[in-house]
Amino acid sequence: MKIKWVFLSIILTIATVLTGCEPLLVLDPKGPQAQIQADDIMLSIWIMLFIVIVVFAMLAFMLIKYRASKQDKDYEPPHIEGSFIVEALCIGIPVIIVVFLSIMSVKSNYEVEATPKGYEDKEPLVVYASSSDWKWHFSYPEENIETVNYLYIPTDRALEFKLYSYGPITSFWIPQLGGQKYAMSDMVTTLHLAADVPGEYMGRNANFSGKGTAENVFDVKAMPPAEFEEWVDEVKATAKPLTEDKFEELLEPGHLGRSTYTGTHLEFSPPPSSENGGHDHGSNKSQAEDEEHADHDKSSEKHSEHDNH
Repeated sequence: MKIKWVFLSIILTIATVLTGCEPLLVLDPKGPQAQIQADDIMLSIWIMLFIVIVVFAMLAFMLIKYRASKQDKDYEPPHIEGSFIVEALCIGIPVIIVVFLSIMSVKSNYEVEATPKGYEDKEPLVVYASSSDWKWHFSYPEENIETVNYLYIPTDRALEFKLYSYGPITSFWIPQLGGQKYAMSDMVTTLHLAADVPGEYMGRNANFSGKGTAENVFDVKAMPPAEFEEWVDEVKATAKPLTEDKFEELLEPGHLGRSTYTGTHLEFSPPPSSENGGHDHGSNKSQAEDEEHADHDKSSEKHSEHDNH
């Protein structure tokens, strides 16, 4: 009787606690990239749940069917050969599951690394997101403004983040808009996102980068395009210009509140020289630049030979 009441108390406690929980941010997507990842997570969960249920059902069946029974002391069980069907199922089903999840993951990776679906024909808003101990700097080159520790973005427009760091490796992550991506000091990485729904979201550094990591967060506000343009005009009319001395002061280790400036640090403190820090990772741009340099070198050699003759 006591065990019954203890069991019921545990169930009631768990149910009460869960009613006060907010939904996981990664399972509450507000953009196309986050929706893809949330669908993949839920599909993986359902597949794993099905496997667990089947395994426990088979375990219960085996325990009941082949449990110990009263037999004579000289009883010998019949000789049973291995079953090809059972072995094929034990090997084939896990292989099929792994292949399916692998194909799904590769397909999703290509989708989240590209411009969000539905935004291919729209010019993306480019934002340079750089980190320092322990803050985030957001440069809007198109609008010629810069913010610290907060990010305003328009809805219904593709976002192209150029990520790099002025300190240790960090990880740029807005859970409700998409997955995280690393920001490093010697290369620029690109992250494509989009916000379908206006609202306020949480962003943070998802990588440990020292004692101030826990507070290395930033606020994100998605708003209609017209409201975003109004904010840009207000910043240009009221914010102070960002000077090189002020930016050097912002880079000092520590925590700061939100601040806004006209101009960006890209003019006097540009990001790493090129995409991927000058390394060719298969991009068409890098290949075209290499071919252009090669043609230029060949042309120079021909002119040199002509002059010698």
